[in-house]
Amino acid sequence: MSPLLSTADLLQFMTLIRDSRHVAICGHRGPDGDAMGSALAWSAYLQGLGKQVSVVMPTPPPDFLRWLPGSKQVVIYQDNPTLTASIMAEADLICCLDFNALSRLQDLQHLVAASKAKRLIIDHHLNPDTEGISFLVSRPQMCSTCEVIFRLIHQLGGFDDMTPQTATCIYTGMMTDTGGFTYNSNDPEVYEIISLLLTKGIDKDRIYRQVFHVFSIDRLRLQGFILSEKLQFFEKGRASVFTLTREEMKRFRYVRGDLEGFVNLPLQVRGLSLSISLREDTEKDVIRCSLRSVGSFPCNKMAEQFFHGGGHLNASGGELPFPLEEALKTAERAIEAFRDLL
Repeated sequence: MSPLLSTADLLQFMTLIRDSRHVAICGHRGPDGDAMGSALAWSAYLQGLGKQVSVVMPTPPPDFLRWLPGSKQVVIYQDNPTLTASIMAEADLICCLDFNALSRLQDLQHLVAASKAKRLIIDHHLNPDTEGISFLVSRPQMCSTCEVIFRLIHQLGGFDDMTPQTATCIYTGMMTDTGGFTYNSNDPEVYEIISLLLTKGIDKDRIYRQVFHVFSIDRLRLQGFILSEKLQFFEKGRASVFTLTREEMKRFRYVRGDLEGFVNLPLQVRGLSLSISLREDTEKDVIRCSLRSVGSFPCNKMAEQFFHGGGHLNASGGELPFPLEEALKTAERAIEAFRDLL
């Protein structure tokens, strides 16, 4: 496996870690499998070095990730701002995992920005904001932040001591950020990493079931409702959009994480290149936007230009102000603007 850091960078990185005692690890708002998996795995590694470590997320993870080893110890800023403020005040190193700008922390960003701690970014998103950063590990070509974390731990000599629990967290993040290894996962070294994780005794079949096959009856009916009643097609079936209101989510007893993966479903249609989902946020007056594509269609460019967001070539996101009707018009304009690429 190719090394992640040069010798000079590795020495600088090791010095940064060595000189820290109280470490705070942060992931982005609405933490997904990669944010949770990378944070928990990195926390376990640092604890093995004798560091005092706290994992903080701006908002709770979806229900289908709460089984991850160590997830019960994660501090949620939304639920406990006082404890979070104390953690940030005490930290001498803040590790920012799976996001490229403090704005992804939303309300938590002010505590991180105000902290006197050194700041480290470990991420795989494009265009990281390096202002105030002590060290940057940015690898946009890699499938997930969990892949970056694995490579770091491996290069630092921590693989032999890696537990099955840590390996499970890393595999979960790699799996979820590639849609079960169906996109952004053509690098042969991804599968070399998987083979090494399997030597730790992880049960990859159980992990898949825990993430993708443990939902409620209401969630299944919500999926049917979207596919039957809400899905619209544009540009002769080359693009699709579905919308979802708070009232509709309430009707199907929506819980956090129930919509995970729905935006991928229309991509099963022959000839479809782009799928967009627009939903009313359950907590703030914004529209959450998710974009998925196949082939070379640039979701990230569309997200940047029309949805105040960004991401990867085939998987991106953003948000728009209320109301939902205006967000749908924005999506239609975006599809029209990119019609030649569909």
